[in-house]
Amino acid sequence: MTESLTEQRTPGLLHLDASHAADSVSKRLAGMFARTWREAGGTGGYRYRDLAADPVPLIGPAYCALGVRVERSGIVGAADVPGYCESGAERREWEHTRPLVAELRAARVLLLGVPMYNFSVPASLKAWIDRVSFPGMFTDPVTGADLLADTTVVAVLARGGGYGPGSPREHCDFQEPYLRAHFGKLGVRADRMHVVAAELTRAGDIPALARFGEQAARSYAAARERVRVLATELAEGVPETVSGSA
Repeated sequence: MTESLTEQRTPGLLHLDASHAADSVSKRLAGMFARTWREAGGTGGYRYRDLAADPVPLIGPAYCALGVRVERSGIVGAADVPGYCESGAERREWEHTRPLVAELRAARVLLLGVPMYNFSVPASLKAWIDRVSFPGMFTDPVTGADLLADTTVVAVLARGGGYGPGSPREHCDFQEPYLRAHFGKLGVRADRMHVVAAELTRAGDIPALARFGEQAARSYAAARERVRVLATELAEGVPETVSGSA
């Protein structure tokens, strides 16, 4: 039997936003996904975290020391981690980490609202990723099975410029490849990783991008439609067969 963090897995939605902007495109699109999912009958609980407004504490030396000690012992169950703590600082790091790990393990769908900051993800999201990625937390200590194998990740991305396939700055996209690689490493299956991207979102306020206004509008409209369809399908339990990117 898969180890529990005292919270049983429920078919719910964990929604994380990472933008610091007041009028955030990624927040707007992720919020549309959450509303559509609930209106379409998405079952289970709904948990929201604004990682920019309420940041996750950055990991410190005690987190690293505890993580290395645990990792050297192989796959350690979450319930056994406190036994590896050697100081109050390490116990505090685990107490910060444990509920975030439990939330992710309990969710059927993880929804991420992610703007592109300097070609990658915001520090607010990276802090959450660093903390939940504590060694062994998504591997069953008895069977070795991936505990996130049935978890769906929906990453709703916003980019001020153009970084899609064939664009001059395609090679500068360290946002989507990073998220795909990270969640794949955690055990999320490729066919359950969905990426929706709105490009050129700054075309309306940056003069150098003004000529891309129509392209930006088409990208945003396509992202909205993809969000609507994907949220409805996931809420209704439609089998997932492809990893989509819009």
